[in-house]
Amino acid sequence: MFRHSSIHRVTYADCTVGNHIYYGRYLELLEAARGELFRAAGKTFAEWQEAGLIFPVIEVQLQYKAPARYDEVLTLETTVTEASGIRLTFAYRVLGFDGSLRVEGETRHVCTSLEDRPRRLPPELVRLAMAAGG
Repeated sequence: MFRHSSIHRVTYADCTVGNHIYYGRYLELLEAARGELFRAAGKTFAEWQEAGLIFPVIEVQLQYKAPARYDEVLTLETTVTEASGIRLTFAYRVLGFDGSLRVEGETRHVCTSLEDRPRRLPPELVRLAMAAGG
């Protein structure tokens, strides 16, 4: 399955008074990482939308392992784990500067038209998802 890594430096705006990333901000980080994976695969979310397809999130799972702190550089690993029918699933690992696991997660999506009608994943997207075997 296709994998991609991206980097995020924790901003002050990401953090709580306790100087760790606010738990809800991880969803925004994962969204950005997912967008980078699509870009690296050759077609952005905006380009899929222009083609009449969107990929709404239908389920999220996050497991918080350790806090990430202000100014820390994180690596966000994103992997496509399912791309079939109308379903598209991503797994994530957020790693600290020392390689330690901070968060693991998964988002499940469906492919729909702009009118929210289910659509099969385009063969091009399925091929891209399977391209980097892993």
